[in-house]
Amino acid sequence: MSYKIIGDSCLDLTAEMKKDPHFQMIPLTLQVDDVQVVDDETFDQKRFLELVRQSPNCPKTACPSPETFKEAYACEADDIYVITLSGKLSGTYNSAVVAKSMYEEEYGPKNIAVIDSWSASAGELRLAIFIDRLCREGVPFEEVVERTEAFKSQTMQTFFVLETLDALRKNGRLTGLQAFFATALNIKPVMGATEGTIIKLDQARGINKALARMCALAVQTVSDPKHRLPVVAHCNNPGRAKMVKEELMRLAPFPDVVITETAGVATVYASDGGIVLAL
Repeated sequence: MSYKIIGDSCLDLTAEMKKDPHFQMIPLTLQVDDVQVVDDETFDQKRFLELVRQSPNCPKTACPSPETFKEAYACEADDIYVITLSGKLSGTYNSAVVAKSMYEEEYGPKNIAVIDSWSASAGELRLAIFIDRLCREGVPFEEVVERTEAFKSQTMQTFFVLETLDALRKNGRLTGLQAFFATALNIKPVMGATEGTIIKLDQARGINKALARMCALAVQTVSDPKHRLPVVAHCNNPGRAKMVKEELMRLAPFPDVVITETAGVATVYASDGGIVLAL
């Protein structure tokens, strides 16, 4: 059976995966003051970060319309898997679900699974890699969905360390107390997610110590590192991502660590220098 994996533009595909016809992106729209930016292949991260630096306001995001998802579902693939941002961060999941109803009302039933990642960026990519592997192995649609939901809820973990939590705070994703820890005395929090809700796990003084702590916490959650594939997404800091990869592989015998770069949505929330880890 043919398949397609559709993600919103917080599914931060690697450069190689972007060339694979099994993957398709549905862009969100970003706004900085009166400038609108479509989060697609034209996204210019450095220009966008400069717009953010020059603005006193927090950038905003707008999810794709159901019609946009519906058009993507009207393809030749037999099985469609849609991976979205956490429903607690964005309306993209709801938009994709509405689109499924719209499509089936017009064209009839089709194998379309809309999966709330409970995560973002590296977490969405980790799910995409998991689904792609199962599809290539010929696993039936219903089993792929069941195993993906189990992996998401019982196994996958997401961690992140950011230079600043201002964007998350201004967008109502954090309390003022959590944002304080990020700035006072150069203390950087190590953050995670529980069913899509952002939580603070630990903290350290300085970004490098926080990243090392993040790696240590992540490895503690893994019982079978030889069969796990961590994914690291970075915002404009490949050197920092490489450091995280090296630390993970020093701590545990992972077969590899995938590194990718954040597109527009994750850039909004991770901000310059942010790191997101999923495994």
